[in-house]
Amino acid sequence: MDQESMSSYLKMCEKVTQSYQIIGRKWVAPIIHTLMEEPKRFSEIHALIPDLSKRVLVERMKELEEEGIILRNVIADRPVRTEYSLTRKGTELARALHAVGRWAKEWL
Repeated sequence: MDQESMSSYLKMCEKVTQSYQIIGRKWVAPIIHTLMEEPKRFSEIHALIPDLSKRVLVERMKELEEEGIILRNVIADRPVRTEYSLTRKGTELARALHAVGRWAKEWL
């Protein structure tokens, strides 16, 4: 491997490490998984992950929104409601997590 290839590889490794810092936070993968099929309200996400406290769910949702992984959509119907969905970035991450899950199921 030449120096240019190694430099490129090391930059990619930095990006992988950054992604692990996001997905390695407790409850992030289950939250992303719940949003894979369709948008959901906060209460629906919480009901699907009952061991997750509301306080931690609020924290994770804010973090994922700041990272551009989920989108918070306020719907102005009566009553006003908020739904969360995956962004394109989040959908790609969900696919990657699914692949890692398949690997983990087979090898761990």
